[in-house]
Amino acid sequence: LRLWDSCSSLWYSSLTVYVTTTIRYHFIISGERWPGEDNYLVYAQYLSYLSNKSPIFTTEEEYEKPYFDYLQMPLQPLQDHLESNTYEVFEKDPVKYQEYENAVREALVDKYRQKDKVTIMVVGAGRGPLVECSMRAALAAEKKIKLYAVEKNPNAIKTLTYLQKRRWGSDVELVFCDMRDFCPDEKADILVSELLGSFGDNELSPECLDGAQRFLADDGISIPSSYTSFLSPLSSSKLYQGVQAFGDLQHFETPYVVQFHNASVLAPSKPVFTFNHPLPQPAENRRYTTVSFQVLSDSTLHGFAGYFDAELYKSVHISTNPPSFSEGMFSWFPIYFPLRTPVTVHSGDKVEVQIWRCVTKQKVWYEWALTSPCPSPIHNPNGRSYYIGL
Repeated sequence: LRLWDSCSSLWYSSLTVYVTTTIRYHFIISGERWPGEDNYLVYAQYLSYLSNKSPIFTTEEEYEKPYFDYLQMPLQPLQDHLESNTYEVFEKDPVKYQEYENAVREALVDKYRQKDKVTIMVVGAGRGPLVECSMRAALAAEKKIKLYAVEKNPNAIKTLTYLQKRRWGSDVELVFCDMRDFCPDEKADILVSELLGSFGDNELSPECLDGAQRFLADDGISIPSSYTSFLSPLSSSKLYQGVQAFGDLQHFETPYVVQFHNASVLAPSKPVFTFNHPLPQPAENRRYTTVSFQVLSDSTLHGFAGYFDAELYKSVHISTNPPSFSEGMFSWFPIYFPLRTPVTVHSGDKVEVQIWRCVTKQKVWYEWALTSPCPSPIHNPNGRSYYIGL
């Protein structure tokens, strides 16, 4: 950066503040010095001043910064046991657990006002934040509860055991097994879970809750009660190049969790798949739909951004979908479905994509294909490149 002719420029100072807040940086000072200056100290002092003008980051921003445009494989919590540090990150979310607490409290007050004691089962309890949410909700609602915490991950079980001994006592009954294998002696009035992924259903919440529904009372409720995935067409040469750098087809047929930064959404999001819990009949979790968009500006289409909106209980929602985003929540980043070949689009063009959610006894996977403005091959046929294991 040449400084001598731009130190007083508002544009330059704004650029410097932007750089220091968005990327890792080094400054190289070059050019002629101001007349009478013996060294570059004045420039270094000015850059230090601008760097110190950087805003203080919120917890959400501090968490997100390292993940800007960073491609991550989605979690596979049924196949893989989450590590303690992963739980620790999720537990810092200031919004998600407050909304879960609100949902449980409203359900207790709204539906179980006349019942003496309510049975709550937290399935997929992790290290216990939903257990404590439920306990606080019961205290606020002035309701007696019987609480079960069901968890299969040995990394989380150690923490749950410690919390039961030191904090919860007999108020919580721990059950160490897969929720699909749990056979309780009584039915749950409220089933609480946090099994959602970046696309809503992509961490197998439908399959897990289908298995758990059998121990929910006939008039019982699930929190969440429903969730819907959303898609938007996306332009991001950086994400496309990141996938291309792997040098194979497999990575173009894999959805990625990513916090978009150098990316542009080309049209408002539209709903894709909806799941409801509980259901009166055994669920069919296969899905297929076609979604159409009208592009808002000339650009290049590199894939699709995916989000979700979940109804926890009636008016209580959590959402990563931009129009209804839960401000301050960072437990989920969006998901990115890449296209093998970028497509030039113009303002007003129709973009249409077909997407499938495919299910067998062993796995779940997505397939997707562009149909307009020009057709693309079907990505990930038969789950050949990516699937979520059951």
